[in-house]
Amino acid sequence: MVILAGVILAGFVVYQSGGFIHKANFSAQKLLHAVAGANLYLLLLCVVVIYVCYGVRALRWQLFQGNLGSSRFWIIYKMTLAGFAAIFILGRPGEPVRPLLLSRKENLPVADMFGIYALERVFDFASTAVITALALLFFQSHVSTGETSTALGTAAKTAGSALCAGVTAAVVLLVYLRLRGTAALERGLEGWVRAPGWRRSLAGILLGFVRGVQAVRNVSQLLLAIFYSALHWFLVLLVYYWGSRSFGGRLGALTLRDVMLVMAFSLVGSVVQLPAVGGGAQLASALVFTKIFGVETEPATAAAVVLWLIGFAACSLAGVPFLIQEGLSLGKLRELAHKKEVRGEAAHQQGDRAS
Repeated sequence: MVILAGVILAGFVVYQSGGFIHKANFSAQKLLHAVAGANLYLLLLCVVVIYVCYGVRALRWQLFQGNLGSSRFWIIYKMTLAGFAAIFILGRPGEPVRPLLLSRKENLPVADMFGIYALERVFDFASTAVITALALLFFQSHVSTGETSTALGTAAKTAGSALCAGVTAAVVLLVYLRLRGTAALERGLEGWVRAPGWRRSLAGILLGFVRGVQAVRNVSQLLLAIFYSALHWFLVLLVYYWGSRSFGGRLGALTLRDVMLVMAFSLVGSVVQLPAVGGGAQLASALVFTKIFGVETEPATAAAVVLWLIGFAACSLAGVPFLIQEGLSLGKLRELAHKKEVRGEAAHQQGDRAS
């Protein structure tokens, strides 16, 4: 009952905030029917798989952290769940919590942890770009009008090709930074590291990113990191697929290729992350379900909210107890997440290493 109430509450948030849903046409009864008719076993499977995804994330972090010092999987896994729970509770301001917790638990410099965090974000952004590009390249319009369908397909393939080109350029840049560009960038930022204000902060972020790139020591580690990233996002895709199929009807008929497009838009929409509410991820998923695949508003809303709960909120079931175990109340969590001196400390430590 608690889970069902949470689903309905989150669905109401999407309903109120989403302009695509008109109150006159929206049926709460249909929404409840869609939720009640979902396949509980498939949804439980999705929850299990999403925890496996966090385990794969922890393995990738352990790979990077192993080149810097202590690297214990169970500690990293627990702090990964705690960190993502902090993001769910606080929104984007909670993102620094995970590297700060890992720095404290593993007794490693904050700057090193933020370097790994920056590298992890690069892999995630690249993965999102690849997923979006593939979804657009494989896109098949469900619009009945022939000319409109052809135009949508052409536009999608063009956008997908452009994204592929962008990802390729980013990979080339990363390889250059890893092999030749790091020392030159550190020398170029020496003045900024010693300067006060925003320049020092920006230099710390850039040098943290470069240090994160250096955490990949050889080709085998790079390939393993790519494998972990591919495995992680494939499992997430399965969560979206099984989660959609659990509602049956039109949602149950969607293919893995169709769900990849939903997932791509959801990942892009998740950039807008509000504390305990989420935001763009649910709206983006519901829009793709309704506008592209012709799903009714109520089951589309139910599926979008449940997928968000599994993908973004389920980590709190274990993550919040881990936060409490670390002695972090909500007030302390906010204080930790909003420490402005953290980036200054990271910049200072990186500046000492660069000089």
